[in-house]
Amino acid sequence: MNFQRILLKLSGEALMGQQQYGIDAERLMQYASEIKAVAATGVQVAVVIGGGNIYRGAQAEAFGLDRVQGDYMGMLATVINSMALQSALEKLDVSTRLLSGLTIQRVCEPYIRRRAVRHLEKGRVVIFGAGIGSPYFTTDSAASLRAIEIEADVVLKGTRVDGIYSADPEKDPAAVRFPSISFDEVIAKNLNVMDMTAFTLCKENNLPIIVFDMNTPGNLARLLAGEPMGTLVSMDGTANARAPKTPLLDPKHSALQPLVGNQPEQA
Repeated sequence: MNFQRILLKLSGEALMGQQQYGIDAERLMQYASEIKAVAATGVQVAVVIGGGNIYRGAQAEAFGLDRVQGDYMGMLATVINSMALQSALEKLDVSTRLLSGLTIQRVCEPYIRRRAVRHLEKGRVVIFGAGIGSPYFTTDSAASLRAIEIEADVVLKGTRVDGIYSADPEKDPAAVRFPSISFDEVIAKNLNVMDMTAFTLCKENNLPIIVFDMNTPGNLARLLAGEPMGTLVSMDGTANARAPKTPLLDPKHSALQPLVGNQPEQA
């Protein structure tokens, strides 16, 4: 599989490292280094990161809060993580743009699909914060939706396990990992890959998902170099999931350029 444009979904909880809360600097820099190595090969990288290390909207009702208010709080948590990742990448001299589903002009650009694609064409790592900007949708849903909108070739879901198993491998030593599986089989076996909204979006748009271990250094680069890794979810459960798009246009000749050509350099 030759991916030209990817959407990397990262877990907010993973940013905690060995901590109980917040952001572990070592894990953050590891992720930034992994992304830098991939972007340096010419692969266009977009990222969605959760906010569970700070706050999860689903916790609202347990705290006696309104669910909608809680979801907006969770969106702000993802913006904090996105800003941290952006800062880590820029510390490594990686050009980035942070686009938000909520309007926060001081720290993020508003999400505009064509602008996001333009940033990717220019070789910038694009980070999508604040989910889709609406309550009742998870960051998995945001990852699936944004991947479809920017015409990514695949959603890469980085987790702490090395794929999808028949049972929880951390609890059941007899659990078996699936090297590949179809969307229909995931549903039939009731396997936990993404929330159903996110999963259905990918299935209906024939967008493959690869679940892999992001916490092992070098895994992201090895995966994109073609090394068998993790679990591929596709329409037919094979690597023939989706043909790559036609070669991307040279940014100087992009059909999108007239739309943003008069913008300042941040465009």
